[in-house]
Amino acid sequence: MTENPVIYDTVVIGGGPSGSTAACDLAKLGRRVVLLDRAGRIKPCGGAIPPRAIRDFAIPDHMLVAKINSARMVSPSDVEVDMPIDGGFVGMVDREFFDEWLRSRAAESGAERRTGLFKRYERDESGVNTVYYDEHAPDGTIRENSVRTRSLIGADGAISAVARQFLPGDDRVPYVFAYHEIIRAPQKSPAIKYDSRRCDVYYQGAVSPDFYGWVFPHGDTVSVGTGSMMKGFSLRDSVGELRKATGLDEVETIRKEGAPIPLHPLPRWDDGHSVLLAGDAAGVVAPASGEGIYYAMLGGRLAAETVDEFLETADAKVLKLARKRFMRMNGSVFRILGLMQWYWYSNDKRREQFVNICRDHDVQKLTWDAYMNKKLVRAKPIAHVRIFFKNIAHMTGLASV
Repeated sequence: MTENPVIYDTVVIGGGPSGSTAACDLAKLGRRVVLLDRAGRIKPCGGAIPPRAIRDFAIPDHMLVAKINSARMVSPSDVEVDMPIDGGFVGMVDREFFDEWLRSRAAESGAERRTGLFKRYERDESGVNTVYYDEHAPDGTIRENSVRTRSLIGADGAISAVARQFLPGDDRVPYVFAYHEIIRAPQKSPAIKYDSRRCDVYYQGAVSPDFYGWVFPHGDTVSVGTGSMMKGFSLRDSVGELRKATGLDEVETIRKEGAPIPLHPLPRWDDGHSVLLAGDAAGVVAPASGEGIYYAMLGGRLAAETVDEFLETADAKVLKLARKRFMRMNGSVFRILGLMQWYWYSNDKRREQFVNICRDHDVQKLTWDAYMNKKLVRAKPIAHVRIFFKNIAHMTGLASV
């Protein structure tokens, strides 16, 4: 093992959207940053990037492999409801290339990239952390290496090794396990249910008993996936059946990936000293939709701002501000989406009602406005009142399916 005597300002564990954003922002602030990421990791992800993310994080057009102008909701009885976007679009990215672009941008901004698997961290009497990780040497052997740092950002996924070191088990949250298959984009055919500018979402208990399935365009490829937290439910079989039902079973499969997705933000993001969580490690995935890229990047940015304040003041109390700021911005949205998932995804009768209510123009307009801009829309109170009573009617069975 070699030990670097240099003390860095921050080591970021995990090079996904959250970790790469945090490393990039801190490097731009003049901090000495190491971005540590393991090789060969590609997270299963639908890849949706709302306009708010494109604007806030300067995502260039060439990273968008598709531009979506509508979504199709499919009920348990195969009723299809289209939700067009009036003006604008939702961008789609392929995580294999998008994440690497984010890591490269962080390096171009001044972050030092290292490839390795995080093992643990230790803290000496002076408060400096030593991060230990395994790296692959040029001769193919694995050796332990280390780096010293004043602070540490754990952006290493839902089952975070950083979080496990300082959070007891009851502070961690359950998660949905997601699985998808990246396939070659099909040629147009009447037998294939696919549109390169439309996201298809399947609210069917056979596809997922507590989440949903999807067919999302990625330009030359397509993501077909599903998720569930129910033990014993076969995600692979579900995706296989979904591909058959949509006519995509004969299309070439490029790769298969699975990963956990947290269900709601953790109650604690910091260790009270110098370690802070971000992204999936902090649980910032939107309930009901499972959307994570925008919230991960926002979490990374807030982590960078907070760690920069901590490095400036040496006051560990400021680390709590990352979670407070995130929840102040998104807590209401997460609570509402959590209630939606709890109620509407509980059985196929309610899923049928949910897809039916998506026909409503008010529902469509407010849904897209909230999704595209990442905030609750308050500009049309009458529309909100109408939606409220429509929801009550469906929930009480007074509305027909």
